Amino acid sequence: MLIWDLVKMALRSLLANKLRAFLTTLGIIIGVASVISMISIGEGARKQTLSTIAKFGTNIVTVKPGEQTTRHVSEGKVATLTLEDAEAIQQQVKSINGVAAQVYQNAQLKYANKNSNSIVRGTGVDYPRLSNFAVEKGRYFAREEVHAARRVCILGATVVKNLFNGENPIGKVLKVDGNNYTVIGTMEAKGALSWYDPDDQIFIPVTTAQKRLFGLNYVQSIDVQAGRIEDIETIKKDIEALVRRRHNLPEGKENDFHVQNSAEWLNSWGDAARTFTYLLGGIAAISLMVGGIGIMNIMLVSVTERTREIGIRKAIGAKKKEIMEQFLIESVVISFMGGLIGVFLGMAISRAVSKLGGWDTIVSPQSILLAFGFSVGVGMFFGYYPANKAANLNPIEALRYE
Repeated sequence: MLIWDLVKMALRSLLANKLRAFLTTLGIIIGVASVISMISIGEGARKQTLSTIAKFGTNIVTVKPGEQTTRHVSEGKVATLTLEDAEAIQQQVKSINGVAAQVYQNAQLKYANKNSNSIVRGTGVDYPRLSNFAVEKGRYFAREEVHAARRVCILGATVVKNLFNGENPIGKVLKVDGNNYTVIGTMEAKGALSWYDPDDQIFIPVTTAQKRLFGLNYVQSIDVQAGRIEDIETIKKDIEALVRRRHNLPEGKENDFHVQNSAEWLNSWGDAARTFTYLLGGIAAISLMVGGIGIMNIMLVSVTERTREIGIRKAIGAKKKEIMEQFLIESVVISFMGGLIGVFLGMAISRAVSKLGGWDTIVSPQSILLAFGFSVGVGMFFGYYPANKAANLNPIEALRYE
């Protein structure tokens, strides 16, 4: 018997029990829609997170103190990098656009009767360019102010909002841990991540932070911007060789620092976000499995109801293979129709979430093919047992069945 004839028979059987067929298909519809919508939300969140992180600078090589012991965590002595290391990198490493040494700690900020606890970041003149910060009002501090360790500061947008409430802060005196700092500029807002607000910080010269505020003789990180992304690996090797020489590390001894580029950092976040997306999709796929169990249940009921029909077909010459194909195709038709409706429903849910919730969602062809293919596979898997049971019925016993 031709496949198309079997499909028509399956459709007639389903139309004869419309409500039962719809309720069976509903499990697949919900499962496919859940998989597509969950993956789209996860992919949208991943893209939004990575694009936001990319705002903090590209082509960046970061030198951190301490030995890197795992992919994500570094441990070791924190006082192994100095401002002189940053100056040496600036002068001796080729193909770079800028260097910014940094120290940073939380500090109490006060203006008039308002207080705020924010990050104070001591850094150099290249930092705004390296980190994609732009000055909105006023100016950034100059190289002379870094050398002289002047008490000047530039405010992030959140600090301006919290302390000045619409008042122009330029020229005002801000207290940082009780010390007076003159505000010379403000930064344009970047927007907060879920765990970090880059606008909730102020920027002061790195020498001021070391000598006048924190009392440090080392730096906590050194950012280096590559002129071209193709040169990043070469720059990493040059930085490592230079700092090892400066720290008098003999061959074979582990580094007392580690070097990481922004691409590796983005990849780490991308991997974590992708894992979260797969987790969402996996949880949603459980509903597809439940839908498949529903298909098997209803097909077993159908085999029982049509036992006499199966006996007649076998008596007039139907082969075991044909009986099996008939019921297997019927279960596949259920999952196919459910999968098709579920795809459109999942796309609609994703658009609704994006429009009403303001979240980015991405419905990729891969997620559609994955959900739809899985739904058809579920239909075949859970339809096999009922189909096999129907094909193995004894025709004489089937004809006697009432």
